[in-house]
Amino acid sequence: MDLKGFAGHSRLCRMSVRELEEVAALCRKRIIDKVSSNGGHLASNLGCVELTIALHKVFDPARTPIIFDVGHQCYTHKLLTGRDESFEKLREKGGCSGFPHPAESPLDPAVGGHAGNALSVALGIGAARELENDPEKVIAVVGDGALGNGISFEALNSAGRGGKNLILILNDNKMSISPAVGAVSGQLSKLISGRFYNRSRRFFRHFILFSPRLFRLFRRLDDWLKAVLLPPGAIFQSFGFRFFGPVDGHSLPELITMLERVKDLEGPLMLHVVTKKGKGAAYAENAPVTYHGVGKFEPESGRMSASSGGFSETLGRWMCRKGEKDDRLIGVSAAMIPGVGMTPFAEKFPGRCFDVGIAEEHAAVFSAGMAIGGKRPVCALYATFAQRALDCIYHDTVLGKVPVIFVFDRAGAVPDGPTHHGIYDLGFLRSLPGLTVMMPRSSAELEMMLEFAYGLEAPCVIRYPRGGDCEKALPAPEKVQMGKAQILREFPEGPVLWALGAECGTAEAAADILKSEGINCTLINARFAAPFDSETALRFSNRLQAVIEDHASGGLGSALCECCASGSQGRILTFNWGGAPVGHGNVAALRREHGLDPENIARRIMEHCKANQ
Repeated sequence: MDLKGFAGHSRLCRMSVRELEEVAALCRKRIIDKVSSNGGHLASNLGCVELTIALHKVFDPARTPIIFDVGHQCYTHKLLTGRDESFEKLREKGGCSGFPHPAESPLDPAVGGHAGNALSVALGIGAARELENDPEKVIAVVGDGALGNGISFEALNSAGRGGKNLILILNDNKMSISPAVGAVSGQLSKLISGRFYNRSRRFFRHFILFSPRLFRLFRRLDDWLKAVLLPPGAIFQSFGFRFFGPVDGHSLPELITMLERVKDLEGPLMLHVVTKKGKGAAYAENAPVTYHGVGKFEPESGRMSASSGGFSETLGRWMCRKGEKDDRLIGVSAAMIPGVGMTPFAEKFPGRCFDVGIAEEHAAVFSAGMAIGGKRPVCALYATFAQRALDCIYHDTVLGKVPVIFVFDRAGAVPDGPTHHGIYDLGFLRSLPGLTVMMPRSSAELEMMLEFAYGLEAPCVIRYPRGGDCEKALPAPEKVQMGKAQILREFPEGPVLWALGAECGTAEAAADILKSEGINCTLINARFAAPFDSETALRFSNRLQAVIEDHASGGLGSALCECCASGSQGRILTFNWGGAPVGHGNVAALRREHGLDPENIARRIMEHCKANQ
């Protein structure tokens, strides 16, 4: 048996439980093999194998859409839907994305990547089907803390008034909600999902329908009984869901039996499935946070190559030092304490570090409240997820000039693709009056910017990519002055290369190539995206200026063009990700494809110089 060209539902329908367990073992092995060589999300996918197989056996995803929230547990779904060959190039150009996307397969009904969208999407699809009198179910698989996202709560609030076709699968892997609720509720779940219970329930509802008092009494008794014996279920019943479970998420017989039982019931329905994150790989089971999103590793032992935390590590060190001197310093993050480098601070000052879960909007407003209360919060988010908090940054910090330091980690392009690229926020941030936006080119400059931001008593954003120092021989950073760039190399003539943050390393490499061709370049580290150093820009406005940035349109290049729009005698070249969505893949390869590598940058500048001699 292999997974090549695997036709999920039609083939799984004919398989015994023993054969399905073989499929599970094949999927698990394939996931470990490819993630160990290509990187990706390991623990969440290993924990979702049996659940996905059971869903594909009981339901046909061509007729019953399966929407994964957050989306990073969809690898088995891809393997079961004929994508084993493209899975060979997982997260590489031309291969499988690490997340669901309709452009990749019609069996991916919606884009996945940011938490909280699955319930709303499923409710919308279900509502559209109801309008067409289509009884087919729509399934949302929610886990890894996504249920705590604000969008999920908004969807839950709507589900009680609709959701007739909705089945919500709560993938409880102990990373988001409370443990299993025990054997009594499990037995009751079997009872209330059985044919006898539901036939009797329908009969009595019909019998007493003409007596409103009896009907209300029946509803109260039914809800009270389940609320007493199924406390977690009571919460969801208050939203209008019928609650089933818990079910062992690694027992194919239990999963299949329960899914068959709820398949023809009227929704909204919720099935509580208990899984183990990292299942099948001891190292991932024992350290699910470490093996959540990983780079390359040794598949047998799980051993990963040592790597420097770069900017993230620098943030953690600075916060620990600053926290010792000033007890007003507070750390806030949205389910990313290890990823943003705050673990040392959280361990040293546990009462002053807050993980608010997958809730970036709340993190931003909570931080504003902390600052209003006299504290100095550093709110660290991943850039791609921080996009959700942009309105909160404007409304709750900028308008009131509230001194929150926002740190956007993973700013720039990443292998996971369009849902995770942090390349769209600058256009919005630059437009906010009074908001300072900086990018460091090195760990030393990051520490200087953090100290500068701490003394501002005003809102500030510091963005940086994963990694750290990248330049080879550039001068040390100067003291940070509001809105002032640093000239790293200067020549009386020749092109002027502007760069933001770590792209100073790219600019340096391009300048070195041009120098070998007899073209000397002035290098400028912009440091600030806002306020932009218009004085320095206008000083060089009669020369060719080129902007290099790890961002889409609307960033530093736009700032320079706006500044030099009138009176400029030179020309401005922009090197960025443009305006179209950027796909997934190796970042170095993506940069070459988009002309953002030093060689292509140098070539274009050289062509322009020769054309204008």
